[in-house]
Amino acid sequence: MDLYHEVHGNDRGGRPLVLVHGALSGIGTSFGLILPALARARQVIAVELQGHGRTPDVDRPLTVEHFAADVIGLLDGLGVERADVFGWSMGAAVALRLGTDHPERVGRLVLASVSVDDTGLHPGILDGIQDLRPEHLHGSELHEEYLRTAPDPAGWPSLVTKMKTLDANLPRWTAAQVRALAAPVMIVLGDSDIVRPEHAVAMFRLLGGGVPGDLTGLPASRLAVLPGTTHATVPHRAEWLAPMIEEFLDTP
Repeated sequence: MDLYHEVHGNDRGGRPLVLVHGALSGIGTSFGLILPALARARQVIAVELQGHGRTPDVDRPLTVEHFAADVIGLLDGLGVERADVFGWSMGAAVALRLGTDHPERVGRLVLASVSVDDTGLHPGILDGIQDLRPEHLHGSELHEEYLRTAPDPAGWPSLVTKMKTLDANLPRWTAAQVRALAAPVMIVLGDSDIVRPEHAVAMFRLLGGGVPGDLTGLPASRLAVLPGTTHATVPHRAEWLAPMIEEFLDTP
């Protein structure tokens, strides 16, 4: 499998930033608005995961663990020892798996719309997902991007079927795994996201954030709740996200 990737910006000696897209999405629909802003100050590596966008599918299931291993393989091929990672939705789960399973390869993590298990989602949010059929998404932004970019545009039904299997077996992390993360983390979600705000706050607490103390000191991790924002529109908030992410990544 050739993992499609794009390199933007300039290598200024710091860690590159890896962008990992959401389910059924690609670089354009997940990061088209924010990528140019992030690439102004650093090197950005945007990837498209197995079966998504320009990366062909292979004969194996879609799992967060496979995706994370593929990103590590890409970093190895590019000679990148350590990178920051910004993931949205499914991509945030991949970024979190990189942080827990490959801590030596990760600098900082930006996790947009992530939950550590299915209790982090609003009740009923995945009800009926197994009844989703590929044609239900015909004409959507996701489907149109796939038709433009996929090496086999006829592979859409297979991708949707595999994603339904992943959704039925969501990845899980324990509180101990989150608490033990070595990388500073910025948690991002919309105030009307599929992830419950209470869950994001609980994650933030596990990371040592939000505890009053010395007013001159801040915890290493951050929490950003974007107002008037749904799950699908989180990637559209580039004018808010870009400066927040840049400041977080540049913090000593």
